[in-house]
Amino acid sequence: MLVPSLINPPGILDLDAGSSLSEALTSSGRVFLLDWGAARDRMTLDVSAHVRDLLLPLLRSLGEPVILVGYCLGGTMALAAAALDRRIAAVATLAAPWCFSAYPPEARSALQQLWHRAKPIAKGLGVLPIEVLQAAFWSLDPHRVVAKFARLATTDPNGLERLRFIALEDWANTGEPLPLPAAEELLEELFGADRSGSGEWLGGGLPACPTLHVTATGDRITPANTAAASGEQVACNAGHVGMIVGRSAPTTLHAPLRQWLEALPPRG
Repeated sequence: MLVPSLINPPGILDLDAGSSLSEALTSSGRVFLLDWGAARDRMTLDVSAHVRDLLLPLLRSLGEPVILVGYCLGGTMALAAAALDRRIAAVATLAAPWCFSAYPPEARSALQQLWHRAKPIAKGLGVLPIEVLQAAFWSLDPHRVVAKFARLATTDPNGLERLRFIALEDWANTGEPLPLPAAEELLEELFGADRSGSGEWLGGGLPACPTLHVTATGDRITPANTAAASGEQVACNAGHVGMIVGRSAPTTLHAPLRQWLEALPPRG
């Protein structure tokens, strides 16, 4: 079961034929890609409730042990789910934060200031708009945002690189807003208080099942040192999104992830 973040659509995990993580894992078994659905159907759910009330019941309905592969916040939630339910056979996280106190202090401070300004608007709307979150991501490396559009001018208008750039921008700039309770828990309890890293969130700590944490050396959104300090570790020479859909993803992510999945003990 591929578990995406709550912040962007799940399509990044099945972007196109040349970069689909979903497709790459089919040789290891049946693959499901979770879509969290419309925000209007989740308005009362915080991050914890998305795990307890949506993810865990879905997994139990399958009637067999499941391996979770979670990207970004989806990986954080996958670890919490496995800590609550021992029927989850294993968890692999991809660029997933767990130790939020490992973020640079200035980054955490800037995010808290942004949330302080945005919270009255979010309370009025009942959601945190995607545009606010995008502003937070852009602020981490504004020069890279400009540079990627400058590079676009040099690409073939009909080439794969141009088409993938458009697909990625559509993915990054669309998606459901974050329900207010989820935004509050993410920004105050996780980023602010690091309840996951301190062992105070949901299951109280990390799961006992086999775990793999894949990090990206150039990741500014979830730096490698924010990953959970447990299980096996693999580092990709890529960025937060490039590790999933970049040219080297088949070699640096797909292959080692398949190898780890196929080496797991039989489920039953």
